[in-house]
Amino acid sequence: MKNIIVTGGAGFIGSNFVHYVVKNHPEVHITVLDKLTYAGNRANLAGLPKDRVELVVGDIKDAPLVDKLVSKADAVVHYAAESHNDNSLIDPSPFIQTNIVGTYTLLEACRKYNVRFHHISTDEVYGDLPLRDKDGNGDKFTPESRYNPSSPYSSSKASSDLLVRAWVRSFGLQATISNCSNNYGPYQHIEKFIPRQITNILSGIRPKLYGSGKNVRDWIHTNDHSRAVWTILTKGKIGETYLIGANGEKNNKEVLELIIELMGKPSDDYELVKDRPGHDMRYAIDSTKLREELGWKPEYTDFRTGLQHTIDWYTEHEDWWKAEKAEVEAKYAKNGQ
Repeated sequence: MKNIIVTGGAGFIGSNFVHYVVKNHPEVHITVLDKLTYAGNRANLAGLPKDRVELVVGDIKDAPLVDKLVSKADAVVHYAAESHNDNSLIDPSPFIQTNIVGTYTLLEACRKYNVRFHHISTDEVYGDLPLRDKDGNGDKFTPESRYNPSSPYSSSKASSDLLVRAWVRSFGLQATISNCSNNYGPYQHIEKFIPRQITNILSGIRPKLYGSGKNVRDWIHTNDHSRAVWTILTKGKIGETYLIGANGEKNNKEVLELIIELMGKPSDDYELVKDRPGHDMRYAIDSTKLREELGWKPEYTDFRTGLQHTIDWYTEHEDWWKAEKAEVEAKYAKNGQ
């Protein structure tokens, strides 16, 4: 694959994938298609070679633009999405337009030109799982798990997954899907849980915890996600779904208290705020298929080390996030969070 399109490649997970490909696959030229909404940032691509990475500012719903770009590509890696649950509860419309209509537009172009398509999705399409029992036992999501989305965001991502599956079956589209657990690492927008708490502390604001903090997420460093996506893109079986996870289950209280500890604050130095409506209780990924069939495994297996790496990045890149901090916190405060 000499020419790939990365939609949403100026966003958090997408830009980390672009950095990964530039570093590890020098033969590949990348066209980033990004609308540069609040979650997309030119600075996420700063310093990358201009002869290998081209940024096209545009909307994935723009059929003529998508057609023009896809006609010259060998593959499309589709990260672009509206992805914040809280925002989807306030206004679902952008989620329907971008995540469903946008995905449809890309699928049609890839069908027309017979271009390889990889669709980035989320474990949230499966809904949530009960907390582990007193002995530590609990189910995990698998590629066969039933879809049970609980928010406008996760519903729109479930819809886009089903479109991809239908285009594979109905039209023979050369496509794969991956559903990943919660990412953390550099370039994540400060509205999200981990960077919000890190930047709160750096800004002299007490960190915030939803409800009781018992909600569990399965954390994976974004660099491990990038390697997994490349593995699926180049080795995955057409029509298959692969789940990406690093056995990183932590509840939100544990994560917040570890951030506070690593940043030298008292462990109880945070505020409890009202919980999110319909807040999923637990996510957990079974990535056995990806590991056994394609040989992938995570490198960031120590969450503490990965989290320290992330704290260091936000500490050293205050210019990347500082200008938006007050606006983000004002928005949360308006909703009592």
